[in-house]
Amino acid sequence: MRLLERRGRRGAMSEINVTPLVDVMLVLMIIFMVAAPLMQRGIDVNLPETRSAPDMQERRVVVTVSRDGTLYIDDRPVHADLFEERIRALAAARPGEGIYLRADRDLAYGRVLKVMDQIRLAGVFNIAMVTTAAPGPPSRGGRQAPGAGPR
Repeated sequence: MRLLERRGRRGAMSEINVTPLVDVMLVLMIIFMVAAPLMQRGIDVNLPETRSAPDMQERRVVVTVSRDGTLYIDDRPVHADLFEERIRALAAARPGEGIYLRADRDLAYGRVLKVMDQIRLAGVFNIAMVTTAAPGPPSRGGRQAPGAGPR
């Protein structure tokens, strides 16, 4: 009889209720999903559009020249007097790698060339210009295929 009494009694529950934990984790995940894009704020640069530029996925150093002429290396502002020295240090630390150059479309052409010249003088010769994709089909260098003209 004693055996039955023991079976009938309720013992301590040994399982953990994970439902509240899952609820809290889902709420945190939603908060981070909403907040993450807001934290990735870059430098406002109005890039020129091209239809033939391929999408670059490599990780390189990015030099940005904003509309007001401020220089940035990987989103950190750099004084113009220290720019060439910083690029030289990066070139020594990463030999053979290139640099992505982002410049505002409204910036004077001579200013962009001056920055490119400073990068070359610092020892980096592989410079890629960053653009945004223009709407429409990609251009084929201004030439049409044979027989593709208007009829």
